[in-house]
Amino acid sequence: MPLRQLLIAVGDPLVDVLAAPRGFDVKVRDVVIVDPEEEFGSARDGDFVLVIGARGRAAVRLVRSAARDGATAAAVKVNSDGDARALRDAAMDCGIALLGVRPEVRWEQLESFARAAIDNVRFTQGADTGEVLGDLFSLAQTVAAMTGGIVSIEDTASRVLAYSRSDDEVDELRRLSILGRQGPEQYLAMLRDWGVYRRLRAGEEPVWVEERPELGIRRRVAIGIHAGRQPLGAIWVQEGKQPLAEQAERALVGAARVAALHLIRQRTEAGAGPRFRENLLSGLLDGRIDADSVAGNIGADPEKPAVVVALNLRSPEEPADQTELELRREEMKSLVSVHASAYRRSALVTVLGSRIYVLLPELVMRSAVVAARGLTRDIVAAARNHLRVRVQAGIGSVVPSLEEVPDSRREADRILDAMSHDLDVDVATIADVRAKVVLSELVTFLQGNERLQDSRLAVLFEHDAQHSTELARSLLSYLEAFGDVRVASDRLHIHPNTLRYRVRRCGELTGIDFQEPAERLNAHLQLLLARRLRRLSSR
Repeated sequence: MPLRQLLIAVGDPLVDVLAAPRGFDVKVRDVVIVDPEEEFGSARDGDFVLVIGARGRAAVRLVRSAARDGATAAAVKVNSDGDARALRDAAMDCGIALLGVRPEVRWEQLESFARAAIDNVRFTQGADTGEVLGDLFSLAQTVAAMTGGIVSIEDTASRVLAYSRSDDEVDELRRLSILGRQGPEQYLAMLRDWGVYRRLRAGEEPVWVEERPELGIRRRVAIGIHAGRQPLGAIWVQEGKQPLAEQAERALVGAARVAALHLIRQRTEAGAGPRFRENLLSGLLDGRIDADSVAGNIGADPEKPAVVVALNLRSPEEPADQTELELRREEMKSLVSVHASAYRRSALVTVLGSRIYVLLPELVMRSAVVAARGLTRDIVAAARNHLRVRVQAGIGSVVPSLEEVPDSRREADRILDAMSHDLDVDVATIADVRAKVVLSELVTFLQGNERLQDSRLAVLFEHDAQHSTELARSLLSYLEAFGDVRVASDRLHIHPNTLRYRVRRCGELTGIDFQEPAERLNAHLQLLLARRLRRLSSR
């Protein structure tokens, strides 16, 4: 199978691409394990080599040996960025693809997934998504026979992918789920309140849910489907006329692991290209993969300017659960992808954490910022008009080549951090908000260092709470007006003499001399931190 297809099947969340000097169409024929104690020559042409027992720089000689033997790719666990660079340099030098295995991944897990992917190509050439779904229906029927229940397999958005046939009585929740309609909201709310969805996402322990006769809901048991730490969906088993079998829990554990392989195969067949491009961008943004490998895959010139845009949803109200949030983010990602692709065919879009990132390559330096700003404003407006959500976007600086894309990403993140904390704007570049970004980062540093937080200012908040005064707000307004009493009092809608009294009272209560520049600056930062914390607590 092509290396590209193997990476689509087992890449995220098990491995990260660190180097692909011969591209992603090189063939992988088998999976082999190489131990540091073994003799050289254990790999063969086309092998995917798992370097077990040697991490970081200690694995360099084994990677080089695998390349000499003709291996296509090697997988290594990496301890640090320095190790990653050393291994990547070695891989680029000897022409072998290098994959970094994430620390929490078990080697036997990676081997199992990789072998399953290769065997799938070997034994099911020409399989399509329909056949994969057929496998899921067969699995659902098998689980139904083993548990004595009525089975459905769902994705992370609670959409039914497959279900078992049944002559038994199905309840209202199952009927509505299969019809593609939402179940009783009262019952779904209870599932959320009971933490059922959270527990399904957290691990592979079966979760029992008792019946609700008043809602027409029968007893059921569910288990999450995972690939590493990434949730893929869940298997639900409804109890029919008879109680579920004693071995139902054990059957579900095994079924969830088999279902994970089926769902990964489904991902391989449907939408493989976009996901693979997303993973490439993730690696480039984090500095894990070399720019030439990415450029070769998307057909871009790695030596031309590029820019990164970071976007974040700023919805007025939080969604009911994580699944709903993921759905909103997926809708937003699709919208961003459409706009970015219309602007530049080689544009890439991915999601990292809670943010959506856009890479715009092959720009013209003199017009890059204007183009990026125009595209970003179109995206923000479309999100507001079509998705009914507010989006904030930070545009990183234009960098001269793809190799420096991580620098543009870091700057976009800094801008977005300042916007989410302290700025009520939708789109910004560093030129727009440089001073605000600096101030926001200082406040963030202060927020993370309790020993630097000044307890003297706490007296003002205590006084305000006890006496219904506004000393803290008045002092902040005074400092932001650079000590101009008339400007600050106008903003507060009070008499200048009232403000003078309040500032004097602040000095008496705190013991701070606001005529001292350093003290004045410190007080200003401390008050900005307090304002930020109040905003966060009110969300």
